Amino acid sequence: MILHVDMDAFYASIEIRDRPELKNKPVIVGGSPTGRGVVAAASYKAREFGIHSAMPASKAKRLCPEAVFLPSRIDYYAQVSEQIHAVFKRYTPLVEPLSLDEAFLDVTQSEVLFGSAESIGKRIKDEIRKETGLTASVGIAPNKFIAKIASDIGKPDGFVVVPEQGIQAFLDPLPVRRLWGVGKVTDRILEEKGIRTIRQVRDLPARRLHDLLGKWGDHLWELAHGIDPRPVVPDHEAKSISHETTFETDLTDFDELHLHLIEMVEQVAGRLRRHGLRARTVEIKIRFPDFKTITRSKTLPDATDLTEDLIRVATALLEKHLHRNQPGVRLLGIGVGQLGSGERSQGELFADERTVRRSRLDAASDRIRDKFGDAALRHGAADRPRRG
Repeated sequence: MILHVDMDAFYASIEIRDRPELKNKPVIVGGSPTGRGVVAAASYKAREFGIHSAMPASKAKRLCPEAVFLPSRIDYYAQVSEQIHAVFKRYTPLVEPLSLDEAFLDVTQSEVLFGSAESIGKRIKDEIRKETGLTASVGIAPNKFIAKIASDIGKPDGFVVVPEQGIQAFLDPLPVRRLWGVGKVTDRILEEKGIRTIRQVRDLPARRLHDLLGKWGDHLWELAHGIDPRPVVPDHEAKSISHETTFETDLTDFDELHLHLIEMVEQVAGRLRRHGLRARTVEIKIRFPDFKTITRSKTLPDATDLTEDLIRVATALLEKHLHRNQPGVRLLGIGVGQLGSGERSQGELFADERTVRRSRLDAASDRIRDKFGDAALRHGAADRPRRG
């Protein structure tokens, strides 16, 4: 059995927890009340005004002039995330982080020690609330795909269990857009054919769906039947570490995309350092509105866990392969591969004093951001001139 644990409005909830006077106010993390930047997270109160992540701050300000804008404190949120992951690891070593605020847990073997998956899920929710003051939504199912949908449906503070024998009853009435990867374009194609629910997708012959959507149709047919064989893979066992974001609306502004890329790289770099790993390969993933997806990678001469190195390479890849006349970006991802031990030999340390200084700078930057917020210190890449 797989658990998908997803923290509710994580960044905003942490800020509200630390500043109780904000409890009933629309809180926006990231961006600026002057209209610069993009929204990193929005409290549920702010979402009532139609505000969501990846939205330009200027639009969020227009939708809700009284919103409270706060700087993003990624490294502080990462510390809270570590507290939450410590709870996970009490119950299973099979924890696959997706980002700071969500993870998959395989508790199949843990049921002998701790009882049913449902019991484990309830204990994890309770312990997170007691130890951090935050709420999590939990989905429990036989595979990742269904567990993810279950946690989404229950938000906020949700708890949804889908047993093996209840998979189709759970999936069938849901709208097609609940299938992973179905965005506006695919949804429109299916709707034009009168296909609006997962049950209708399931009833289609596999060949018919392939004719409509190509190889992507084969994938959707499997999901509609509740098929998802992917295992839960912990970071320390993974051959790669990645993070990606699907935007609620397609992004066309390069600078907004670049800011998202930087945030994702910071998360991936932090995961590398937490697991004592370095990477030699950097890969970006871009998905366009028509579902065309490209991946481009670069192999470095030396493995690294330094945020600045990874941002520089990822930015170069984005600039090279995201053309000026691109129609918008639906999904953006960053991954690192060829992982190895993060420990440097004494000879390597003496040979590259600049690397040592930058490693110390990463640690110092983390402490500054933790104390003063991301606005106090930003990577120079975040201040790059706008691409014209």
